[in-house]
Amino acid sequence: MKSSKIKFPNKETLSKSHFKIKKSFGQNYLFDLNLTNKIVKNSMPLCSTIIEIGPGPGGLTRAILENGAKKIYVIEKDRESIKFLQPLQKLYPNKLEVINDDALTIPIYNLGNFPRQIIANLPYNISTKLLIILLEKINNYSKITLMFQKEVANRLVARPGQKSYGRLSILTNLLTKSRILFDISNSSFYPKPKVNSSVVELTPREKPLYKFNFKNIEKITNFIFSKRRKMLRTIFKDYGGDKMLIQLKISPTKRPENLTLEEICKLEQKLFS
Repeated sequence: MKSSKIKFPNKETLSKSHFKIKKSFGQNYLFDLNLTNKIVKNSMPLCSTIIEIGPGPGGLTRAILENGAKKIYVIEKDRESIKFLQPLQKLYPNKLEVINDDALTIPIYNLGNFPRQIIANLPYNISTKLLIILLEKINNYSKITLMFQKEVANRLVARPGQKSYGRLSILTNLLTKSRILFDISNSSFYPKPKVNSSVVELTPREKPLYKFNFKNIEKITNFIFSKRRKMLRTIFKDYGGDKMLIQLKISPTKRPENLTLEEICKLEQKLFS
């Protein structure tokens, strides 16, 4: 394979090059070839456009290229990391495009042509913000495979009544079919984070389960889950309380963590109509 000519980045090569890990960027790199290949294999078949966010020195990037990617855009905010991507870019001049920018501020959904697919080990410090951005434009992607802290991954796939169920669960499951593919130990990363990670697959639904406005769902879920231990009759006492809830066929004694997706959408329609 082409990239076998390049020494695979690891802890030692980073140290020798005096690379400085930046905590502010949430940098935790995965150098295990078996794991990077496992992520890509679980993302097959690859779409014509692949987008990777936060590639760092390119461990996952290499695996994507070696598994036959036609075109991959990598978005890396850290200028110092880009020097590790340049050798790969020379070997794959028409396949790898490196973008030195902030994934939170650029229109990712406009990169390349449809079908687009995202495969990434997200920097921990932007994972939730970035997920919200991706979900809002979910129709621009065919499939998304992302690595999160295990705790965040559990929130994405949680169902009503489960401890992890909340705002992210609702936004994710209204728009996608989500599942955890596998877990990765924190010992597999450099520097070693305090928590384990999980690889999550998000497949956009052909159409949302219910009619709703994304921004309004964001607002209402932020509101109710800031009071998640209170009953709905208390949370909505200034908005009609029991009367409104009974009209919507929602039990006033329910708590936010027990609301179904349909009930959330009913509340959104009522409160923002």
